[in-house]
Amino acid sequence: MDEELERDERVFLLGEEVAQYDGAYKISRGLWKKYGDKRIIDTPITEMGFAGIAVGAAMAGLRPICEFMTFNFSMQAIDQVINSAAKTYYMSAGFQSVPIVFRGPNGASAGVAAQHSQCFAAWYGHCPGLKVVSPWSAEDAKGLLKSAIRDDNPVVFLENELMYGVAFDMSEESQSKDFLIPFGKAKIERPGNHITVVSHSRMVTLCLDAAAVLAKEGIECEVINMRTIRPLDTETIETSIMKTNHLITVEGGWPQFGVGAEVLARIMEGPAFNFLDAPAVRVTGVDIPMPYAKILEDNSIPQIKDIIFSIKKTLNV
Repeated sequence: MDEELERDERVFLLGEEVAQYDGAYKISRGLWKKYGDKRIIDTPITEMGFAGIAVGAAMAGLRPICEFMTFNFSMQAIDQVINSAAKTYYMSAGFQSVPIVFRGPNGASAGVAAQHSQCFAAWYGHCPGLKVVSPWSAEDAKGLLKSAIRDDNPVVFLENELMYGVAFDMSEESQSKDFLIPFGKAKIERPGNHITVVSHSRMVTLCLDAAAVLAKEGIECEVINMRTIRPLDTETIETSIMKTNHLITVEGGWPQFGVGAEVLARIMEGPAFNFLDAPAVRVTGVDIPMPYAKILEDNSIPQIKDIIFSIKKTLNV
C-alpha cells in the first residue's frame, strides 16, 4: 500500500482505526504519519457510509482502498459493493469505471465465533463486475494488492487474520516496486503426480502440510494456490488433473454453493472430466455457524487430518 500511495496521489485509504491507531491489525502502520489526514482517513463505525464515500470517490476519479475491519462487517455495506461498485461499469455502457479496492481479513480466525468467522469468497465470487482475490503468501499479497490498486474495476481483496503474522521468503523479483501478479493466474506451490489439491488463502498452508506427510508414504500431491477466485484459473487446474487423474478442493468456507463446488462444476463441464479416475471431493468448513468453544471450532474448519483422509479416500489407499 505504501508503494502505491507514493506512486499515485489519487490512492487513499479509509476505514475504521486505519490512521491514528495504525490499523486494527497494524497493516497501515506508519502510513498516517507519512501521508496525513487527507490520504489515511479514520472513519466512524458505519460501513454503509464510508463504503459509499469510497465508491463515490472512485467514480469521481480517485482510487480508494476501503478497509473493512473484517469482511463480516462488509454485509453492512453490501449494497454499495454490489449495486454501486460492481454494476456501474456495465450499467453505464463502459462510460463510468469504479477503481476501488475493498480489503480486510476474511474467513475464520480463532475464538471469535459465528459473526466474525465467515468466508465471503463464494459470496463475492458469485457477482459479475467484481474481481475477487484471495492471497496466501506474502508475495501473493504484495503482487495482487498492487494489481488490485492499479485495476480500473472494483476488487474484493480477501486477506486472512491468521496469515498476518506468518513470515514468507520473498523472491528478489518481488522486491521491485513494480512487481505485479496478474489476476486469473493460479500458482502450483508443490508439483506432484498422484492427486491435484486446489485451495486458497490459509488453507494452502494446511494442504502443503498434508502433502508433506503423504510424501513420506509415497503419495505426491500437486498443490495449487488459486490466488484469484474471480476470474478463476480453470486451465491450470485442468492441466494438473490431466496429469494426476484425481482432484480434491480445500476451503474454509461452507460447502453449499462454495468455491470448491464451482471448481468441481467447471471440471465436470470441461475437457478434464474424462481424465478423472475417481469422483472429485470437496473438503470444506462444516455447514453450521462457527461455534465459540475451541474444540467445536477445530471440528468446524478443515484440519490436516481431514485433508489426508480425503486424499487417501479419493486415491483408494
